Amino acid sequence: MKSCGRLSTDVALPLAPHYNPTGTIPLRVENAVSTLPLSLKKEGLVERHQLEGNDPSDRYFSRAIMVNRTANGYLARVTYEALTVEGQTHTSIPVAVNSLVEKLLELGFRRLRTRPNFKGRRYLAEKETWIDYPDPR
Repeated sequence: MKSCGRLSTDVALPLAPHYNPTGTIPLRVENAVSTLPLSLKKEGLVERHQLEGNDPSDRYFSRAIMVNRTANGYLARVTYEALTVEGQTHTSIPVAVNSLVEKLLELGFRRLRTRPNFKGRRYLAEKETWIDYPDPR
């Protein structure tokens, strides 16, 4: 089951024996909201950051960085046209995002800046401060 930030609960319902030998079938409740802190959630998407800058051909772009919790920490990923770039897995979200930005800078992207837009399902209303990344010389 793919996690979309929702909590799933199984409930057993009786069925006719010819449908299921155990007599039960799982029923998922999809609208329950998890109150666990991000550090205790299972693997999956935990934050979305906005990325802005210029691509190698000097065109402006804006994309979403998806930050996923993995078994070893956090991994940031962005897709730009046909290119998907991942940073290294790190123990903190800011370092994971920085790792991704460094890879983009190596590929020729310039004037990059990021800011978190979603923490879990909570929208931050674009109130977070932009982080600017210097271009390599």
